[in-house]
Amino acid sequence: MTSLSGAAATRRAMYSVLGFEVAGPLAIFYGLRAAGVNQWLALLAGGVLPAGRAVHSIVKERRVSGVTLFVLGTMSLTIAMSFVTGSARVLLVRNAWGSAAMALWLLLSLLRPKPLLYEARMFMDREKQALWKASWEDFSGFRRALRVFTAIWGVAFAVDTAIRVLMALTLPIDLVPVLDDVLLVVTLLALIALQRFWGPRYLRKHGLAIRGGVEVHRLDEEERS
Repeated sequence: MTSLSGAAATRRAMYSVLGFEVAGPLAIFYGLRAAGVNQWLALLAGGVLPAGRAVHSIVKERRVSGVTLFVLGTMSLTIAMSFVTGSARVLLVRNAWGSAAMALWLLLSLLRPKPLLYEARMFMDREKQALWKASWEDFSGFRRALRVFTAIWGVAFAVDTAIRVLMALTLPIDLVPVLDDVLLVVTLLALIALQRFWGPRYLRKHGLAIRGGVEVHRLDEEERS
């Protein structure tokens, strides 16, 4: 029952992100452009949904995370600058702030006792959470693996941020919003593929193996050979 409810909550969270951060803003932007609205105003309107979602999260949870504060602050600054300059390209740059926040969040988490990827256990059922926790406590190789992959994710999102800024400043304005979402998909798929391909090999290098996606165990002599 717990795993079902956890999976349902995860799906709802994913649908919310897709609706408010991806599909919604795109639909608003291209819908307004089709109706003849200028690029600057269409981009401004497309930013209402993600900003509203961030504010709703603050009101609902009654707390402000560092990432939410960073995104809202930089988004507000970008919008203010766009009013001064009247440039649609300045508004396009706001799409890079989410990636920048994720990169900072991932990399700064390396300074904490547990890196951000360790928190992926929150999306598992209780049994798998317990296995994940035990692996962290028992195997130094597993701890190193999570730190290495957290660093890789952080660097990847930093590169993602730079590419978004470059696209915003150089490519045709009407093309950039959809390319931003394509870039997100490419970045995530590349990271997941790398982690699934290299992760087991990294663990094996440190005398460990993984079963069922979360259960880590030491390799015996037969498995090593």
